[in-house]
Amino acid sequence: MQPKERRNALKKIAGTTALGLVIPGLSQRLFAAENSLPANLKGNINHSVCRWCYNGIDFEDLCLAAKDIGLKSIELAGPEEWPILRKHGLDCAMPWGAGMGIEKGFNNPAYHDELVKSYEEVIPQVAAAGLKQIICFSGNRNGLDDQTGIDNCVKGLKRLMPVAEKHNVIMCMELLNSKVNHKDYQADRTAWGVEVCKGVGSENIKLLYDIYHMQIMEGDVIATIKKFHPYISHYHTGGVPGRNEIDETQELYYPAIMKAILETGYKGYVGQEFIPKRKNKLASLKQGVEICDV
Repeated sequence: MQPKERRNALKKIAGTTALGLVIPGLSQRLFAAENSLPANLKGNINHSVCRWCYNGIDFEDLCLAAKDIGLKSIELAGPEEWPILRKHGLDCAMPWGAGMGIEKGFNNPAYHDELVKSYEEVIPQVAAAGLKQIICFSGNRNGLDDQTGIDNCVKGLKRLMPVAEKHNVIMCMELLNSKVNHKDYQADRTAWGVEVCKGVGSENIKLLYDIYHMQIMEGDVIATIKKFHPYISHYHTGGVPGRNEIDETQELYYPAIMKAILETGYKGYVGQEFIPKRKNKLASLKQGVEICDV
C-alpha cells in the first residue's frame, strides 16, 4: 500500500467508532503529520495489542494502524488471521486457536482428551507460522480445592509437553481474576500458576501475567514480577478499575511496572489489553504504547 493510501485508511478508521459512527475531530497526537509515522519508540519494549479490544475495526485496517503506532504484534488472533499479520510484517505474540474456552480447562480431567487433541493439532500450525506461544487456561474450579486443581493441570499439560517441546512452542496459561470478570476461575493467583509450572517441569509451560487481573486479585505487582519472572513468558496491561485506558485515570503506574519487567531481563512482548472508553480508540492505544515505552 502506498503512503497516501495508508494515510487515507488510517484517517478512515480514526474517525470511526466500533459502531461505525463518525467521530467529530481526529486525534492530533495520532495523525498530526505524515512525517510522524511510524512512531519513534525507544525499542526496549516489544509492543503488542489484543485483537478483541478493537473488534469494531477491520483487521487489515488495524494492522495498518498498529504498524504506524509502532506495534510489532497483534495477538489473540486465530490461524485464519496469521497470514494477514505476516503480510503486514506483524507477529502474533499470543495466538488463539485451540482449547475449549476459559471455563473448561486443564483442571478438569474430563476435558483432557479433547484439550490434548485440540492443542496437538494446533501447536504444529503455530510453529509452522513462525509463532512461539499459544494461550491456555486452567478452567473454573467447580468445587475443586487448589491442590487438586494443580495436580489435574499438571497431569493434562504433561501429555502435551512432547509436542510442545518438539515444535518449541510454549503453552502459556493465563492468570485471570475471579473477583470481577471470571467468577470461579482457578488460576487466579500467581503462586498457584507457578506451582502448575513447577509440577509440569518443562520450559514449555509458562504463565501469562495479566497485570490488570493480578492487581485485582493480589496487588503487589512489581514485587510479584520480580519474584516469579522465570515462570512468566508474556504480559498484558489494563487499567484498574474498569479495564480502560492505562493513564492517570486509574491506580497503576505503568512506567514503573515496565521498568521492573525490563530489569528481569525480559525480552518478550507486552500486550495492551485495555478496552478504550474514548471515541478515538486508536488515540487511546497510541497513548498506552507511549506510556509503556520506557
